[in-house]
Amino acid sequence: MGQKPPEKIDLKLPKPVVLVGMMGAGKSAVGRRLAAALDLPFVDADDEIEQAAGCPITDIFARHGEDAFRDGERRVIERLLKQPLCILATGGGAFMDNGIRRAIKASAISVWLKADIETLWQRVRRRSDRPLLNTENPKQTLETLMETRYPIYAQADITIESCEGPLDETVKRVAEDLKRFLATDT
Repeated sequence: MGQKPPEKIDLKLPKPVVLVGMMGAGKSAVGRRLAAALDLPFVDADDEIEQAAGCPITDIFARHGEDAFRDGERRVIERLLKQPLCILATGGGAFMDNGIRRAIKASAISVWLKADIETLWQRVRRRSDRPLLNTENPKQTLETLMETRYPIYAQADITIESCEGPLDETVKRVAEDLKRFLATDT
């Protein structure tokens, strides 16, 4: 039996909402529920990248390397930001790119889903579709990525703690902070 539909949220967004954060932070899961609650489309940038490339992200990394992947990611996200209003989940490294960060700042509201190392590790440790974690010590790699990325993610418009618990509680916190942000961003 599936999850019940999220409670509708009355919030008129002037521009897209872009979810940023580490792999395992919940960007796709929260994004889908937030989009449904706001009656907006949900777009996963990683899915769009795979569709544009015609292969999984792990294959792009293996065949062409991270630089080629990041170049394609930048083009796809810039295209997605020009499309109609949506909730957009980005890959963990997307916000690290200066060009992507500027594009998001110019045309969207960024929300960082921040999680601690144990939460992230529990969510990603058994998955094989995380090319950056295909290392000898994936948990240490995850910690190193966090050290590098968290200061950049902190530039997002809104920060939400992503922790264990009901998904709809996180969605509700995102919506409340979006309302506060919109009230002060006039």
